[in-house]
Amino acid sequence: MVYLLAIGSAALYGAADFTGGFASRRASTIPVVLLSQASGLLLLGLILPFLPHARPSRPDLLWGIGAGFTGGAGVALLYRALAIGAMTVVAPTTAVCAVAIPAGVAIVLGERPAPLATLGIGLGILSIVLVSRQTEMAEIGDGAAAARRRLGPGIGTALAAGVAIGLFFLCLAKTGPAAGMWPLLVSRLVSVALWVSIATAGRRSLRMPSRVIGLTAVCGALDMAANALYLLATKLGPLSIVVTLSSLYPASTVLLARIVLGERLNLWQVTGVASALAAIGLIVGGGR
Repeated sequence: MVYLLAIGSAALYGAADFTGGFASRRASTIPVVLLSQASGLLLLGLILPFLPHARPSRPDLLWGIGAGFTGGAGVALLYRALAIGAMTVVAPTTAVCAVAIPAGVAIVLGERPAPLATLGIGLGILSIVLVSRQTEMAEIGDGAAAARRRLGPGIGTALAAGVAIGLFFLCLAKTGPAAGMWPLLVSRLVSVALWVSIATAGRRSLRMPSRVIGLTAVCGALDMAANALYLLATKLGPLSIVVTLSSLYPASTVLLARIVLGERLNLWQVTGVASALAAIGLIVGGGR
């Protein structure tokens, strides 16, 4: 059951990332993030009274606050990266970072990954290099432009998003089983408040095309459902396995990007995407 929950969360995360990135190509990132986060909050608020009674402790709520800041930042960075870069490159890059963060924390705390998992982490780092590589050769004398093309659009933002998402995964996983979905509610309240403050302070317009509003609302609902499945899975199984299975979300993002947007990759990037997915598989296998 725990594996099905984690894989289900991965499928929903991937669909949410695609719709969020797609919407961000047609509207500013801030209104997309704010509306998606608010729609997810509304969905959870509607179903929370029908869920079993929960008793969140003070640490559970504090971890929820931490998840709100890291998750809100991670989603915004991810949608921005998906808007300016190739989804088939951005999604795996983010996923590898999201897996590596929990693994790194576990090592610091004394956990020693199995050899297979260690190999997966190394392969993941290599995959980031591969997916960042472009086929275009820079003209001689244009060093700055060459560096930008080698890095690839959206890759730096995707790396930052992966770090934030990895911390978000950790924060939710640290909550207790008795907390139910309350940490997730607190997390989303913090995230919405954060982006309302940012939009207000920056006097940002929240207008977006009407056709994007529905897509963004669906994105928020998908993301909230994925978070709920992930949170439930962390209470039923080992974090190292749950977080890596949940991080398989690039599979659905890449599939949707190829079907809907017709994105194509060069040979280096195809190898990098395959390496990223293989790295996640190795980490999962090493955590068994």
